[in-house]
Amino acid sequence: MNQINPKKLLNSKWTAVNPVKKEKHFLITEIEFEEHEVTHCLIEAVMTKRTQVLDWQELKNQEHWLSGWK
Repeated sequence: MNQINPKKLLNSKWTAVNPVKKEKHFLITEIEFEEHEVTHCLIEAVMTKRTQVLDWQELKNQEHWLSGWK
């Protein structure tokens, strides 16, 4: 399980274990907090610039996401 500090998520780099549409590398581009809890997390594909809302807790699952660009 990936250890994640929510305060350091913004602009962090992630690699999808199972790329879809050749999108493998991602950046966290938006984070919103409400009383020290993450309420919104937006992830952007580096190659296509496609964005999607992501439950930041999903990043802890090493079967789907790896920290950094691999």
